[in-house]
Amino acid sequence: MLYQSKRPLAASLSLIAIAVAQPALAQDASAPPADDQVTQEQVEDDLHDRRMDSRGTIVVTAEGLRQFDLLAGTSVVEGAALDANLDGQLGEVLNSVPGVSASGFAPGASRPVLRGFSGERVKVLVDGIGAIDVSNTSADHAVSIDPLTAESIEVLRGPAVLLYGSQAIGGAVNVIDKRIPRRVPNKAFHVDAIVRADTVSDLREGGASFDVPLGGGFVAHADGSYRTTDDLSVPGFLLAPELRADLLADADEEEEEGNLGEAEELRELALAEGKLFNSGTETWTANGGLAFFRDQSSLGVSFGIYDTFYGIPIRPGAGHHEGEEEGGEAEAGEEGPETVNIGLRQYRADMRGDIYLGEGLFEKLKIRAGYSDYTHTEFEGAEVGTTFDVQGIEARAELVQNPNGRWRGSIGTQYYFRDFFAQGAEAYVAPNRTEQLALFALQEYGDGPVQLEGAARFETTEVDSTFLGLERNFDTFSGAIGLAYDGPRAFRAGINLSRVARAPSAEELFSDGPHIATQAFEIGDPDLIVERAWGAELFARGTVGDFEFSLAAFKNWFDDYIYLSETGEEEDELPVFVYLQQDATYQGLEGELIWRFLDTGTFAMTADLRGEYVEAELSDGTPVPRIPPVSLLGALEASTGDLDLRGEVEWYGAQREVAPFETETDAFTFVNAIATWRPLRNQPSVSVILKAENIFDVSGRRHASFTKDFVPLPGRNISASLRFSY
Repeated sequence: MLYQSKRPLAASLSLIAIAVAQPALAQDASAPPADDQVTQEQVEDDLHDRRMDSRGTIVVTAEGLRQFDLLAGTSVVEGAALDANLDGQLGEVLNSVPGVSASGFAPGASRPVLRGFSGERVKVLVDGIGAIDVSNTSADHAVSIDPLTAESIEVLRGPAVLLYGSQAIGGAVNVIDKRIPRRVPNKAFHVDAIVRADTVSDLREGGASFDVPLGGGFVAHADGSYRTTDDLSVPGFLLAPELRADLLADADEEEEEGNLGEAEELRELALAEGKLFNSGTETWTANGGLAFFRDQSSLGVSFGIYDTFYGIPIRPGAGHHEGEEEGGEAEAGEEGPETVNIGLRQYRADMRGDIYLGEGLFEKLKIRAGYSDYTHTEFEGAEVGTTFDVQGIEARAELVQNPNGRWRGSIGTQYYFRDFFAQGAEAYVAPNRTEQLALFALQEYGDGPVQLEGAARFETTEVDSTFLGLERNFDTFSGAIGLAYDGPRAFRAGINLSRVARAPSAEELFSDGPHIATQAFEIGDPDLIVERAWGAELFARGTVGDFEFSLAAFKNWFDDYIYLSETGEEEDELPVFVYLQQDATYQGLEGELIWRFLDTGTFAMTADLRGEYVEAELSDGTPVPRIPPVSLLGALEASTGDLDLRGEVEWYGAQREVAPFETETDAFTFVNAIATWRPLRNQPSVSVILKAENIFDVSGRRHASFTKDFVPLPGRNISASLRFSY
């Protein structure tokens, strides 16, 4: 059953928002426009275009930040770049962004990995608040966001991300969508649509959104999408060499013992190639929204459904007992399921308010709230194995200050509540509740070449399980300070220092049981303490002649770092993973260099170089598990206005620095080509994209993936998409 919240603050915030909105929405038209307001005349294609300030700096949605400032590592993926990298899962969409990798568990489940951090240390946001799903709890759980209908995706890294939660130590990914309209169209209606297909998985997908002004300041919105894929085509053997050798050795042993059938089956598994069995997906979404605009204020709501069903490839040769008889003995000869699939559905309601307050101390009140009813079912063969039910609320209220001379910033509060219930033979996490209340502030001083910035966050978190009779309470404080220098030609350099603290999650505290989808027996520790980290970051970005560059170097020193480690033992014929704590350090570099070496007005050529490197080590000298290797991307792009051509070479290094019982991965190189054609000269929002990925059909494995030994990356893929906006 679901528990009742002790502090239903989110509901209170919603009522406060509506109460404040009544007078604020009636502000007269003489009120000055908000800094981040975008008029329809500024937008050529409001599905993807984002405004830039007078110096060419992209304006992100984090309030109080007039430039990137503390968010030194921010990247924005939108427009043609978003179209060219679309995928069903968020991690795959962002994999080419410097400092970003993907968990790559399966085609239906891939979460972003930022600077080597994943899970609880990466916050996935929808328009500034959490996705309110369970993708952070386990690598096999999909993110309940469809990138197909996203307007843009912000990758936020650096100390100021703690304003979104102490869970964002590694960074945050903020998906900006249009479920709640952001502006009043100047047409009778506005339509955005896209269709895509590919060869590597027989992809068929399409999505569309509609915005209609209703008069009187009201705008209605509707969008939907559908995506289906078959089993993934892969080059060469499915299994990594070490796992393949183990299975062949087991086959030899079975043959020596006279078990010829078992030996033949093991050899077939070891030598399988070409298709990744049970990796197909099917996903659909539907959303509707309504917003009201009056002068510089707005208030809107939306409701949506995200539904997906996807296969989970199982480690070949893995054994698993399905259960025990009432007497306690497992049935002799009982075999594990042939397939594992996950069915996921989320119902979500959202509210967003942007209330203009005038010219006093505060310029505006921004309110954001979301409610999620989420069900995730793991099917073992045709039978229901385990069901996860989550009901959650997240709400955020932020007061943005009017600039006072050189002083500007914002203060706010955030509330989060999640009620988690799992049932089934493999409900490896006991029912639990998490409730969190936070206060945060961001302040910035200076409008000259030198600026000083500071951020702070206080959180009180309660994690309890009535089922286990356990309750933990944590109070944490996080802070950051930054000094930045602005030079000519948009040059900006600075240093950020931070001290952040994160309370352990319910999964880290209360896990204890088999998890068939991940093929692991996971054991938490209810005595885990707060994880803390010092952080330092140096960054520089700007333009020098025909060169545009962005560089960042970072290091984090963790006290009581929480990590999931394989022990080498087995329980219920599954490898045992336990949550442990010890000190750790992360350090790395990331950057991008763009050289616009030719521009005749009608023809331009650009060179693009990106790279990233992360190193992470525990205090005992052991490498942190599943850290992505060094990687580089080089590209040449030619543009004629109507046609863009881009060729890419992606190189991923070998990863030999591995934790105990973790396998190494080899280096590999992918070659890709992209052509974007805009056939209608007067309609640049209509485009056709042809893309060839992994042209030479090279085998590669993503080191951050739990399933890298038996889930290789896709083979050669030819895809085509058509997008239009009207």
